[in-house]
Amino acid sequence: MATSASIQPTIDFLLVEHAIVVIHIEGDWIMGNTLPSIEEVVAAIDTTYSAQGIQFNTDRLNRWDSRLLNFLIKIIDYCNNQTIGIDQAGIPPGLRSLVQLAYAVPERKEVRRVTSERSGLSKIGIRLAEMGQEAKRMLDFVGETFLVLVAFFRGKAHYRTRDLGLMLEECGPSALPIITLISILVGLILAFIGAVQLRTLGAQIFVANLVGLGMTREMGAMMSAVIMAGRTGAAFAAQLGAMQVNEEIDALRTMGISPMEFLVLPRLLALILMLPLLCLYADFMGIFGGFIVGVGLLDLSVTEYYYQTKAAMGLNDFAVGLIKSVIFGVLVALSGCLRGMQCGRSSAAVGAAATSAVVTAIVAIVIADAIMTLVYDAIGL
Repeated sequence: MATSASIQPTIDFLLVEHAIVVIHIEGDWIMGNTLPSIEEVVAAIDTTYSAQGIQFNTDRLNRWDSRLLNFLIKIIDYCNNQTIGIDQAGIPPGLRSLVQLAYAVPERKEVRRVTSERSGLSKIGIRLAEMGQEAKRMLDFVGETFLVLVAFFRGKAHYRTRDLGLMLEECGPSALPIITLISILVGLILAFIGAVQLRTLGAQIFVANLVGLGMTREMGAMMSAVIMAGRTGAAFAAQLGAMQVNEEIDALRTMGISPMEFLVLPRLLALILMLPLLCLYADFMGIFGGFIVGVGLLDLSVTEYYYQTKAAMGLNDFAVGLIKSVIFGVLVALSGCLRGMQCGRSSAAVGAAATSAVVTAIVAIVIADAIMTLVYDAIGL
């Protein structure tokens, strides 16, 4: 079906008696056509003709859409502000009804949002207040977790043993591949960095000391905790966040079941139990990575590297890392569960909760590691 060619919209003015200006609206006022400038129309009404009244003539108006309605509203608003009379009789009935509908409910100026630029001191105060509220929420969550642990040791916590088993599998065996890869690479890196410096002194054998002590006292626990923060902590936050979105946590509360006992406790116990084992496994994998460098690049014998590593380390070195891993496990579990329980009611909030859980856990791990290192140094451990 053939369509007629579009006629560009135009505006003409005709001055009649008593400073009345007739605005002739012609053409197709539709999407795709270039509209006359509203500034030129306003200039013609005010400056050129000094109009005291406005009339409209739409005899040659063809097709139109909301663009013409918006154009007319701007002209009418200008005329109302300048106390210029308007006669809308020449506007088509359908378009005139839309104009009347646009002015049926006046805008409420007092409800419009007013944005004001805050001072720097005000922004700092607001941020400090937000940090205080966040700290309060974290302390509340930690307090609730402590009460749940007390109930667990008293044998009065309500949770499913099956859930604990699933969490143990997720936090333990399922994490072995990534722990293995990262730990061996960390051991390789530590050994290679140490070899570059020690080889100049002819002390390559002490690479075994560096790798063994570095993995058992620091890197084994640290890398295991960071991996679990990105892997398991984020998963905890996403799981609990999705349950928050689906109102499953609200349903548990309605049935009289504590979400802290039913959801948080199994996850907390799983990480407390499994992270020390993962740390110990990471220690040996890191030492194996150093062994590869020592034997393969430094021409050390297997027996020589083994006895040097054995002489460099003691049970207290393993204990230092294991104690750290227990604390790191608590921090990762608390961060993931906290952000999950605080999650909003949208899918975007679930992603934000997972991201926040990882960031919170890693920051907490680094701070706790620094504090424990100072404590160990003070007590000579």
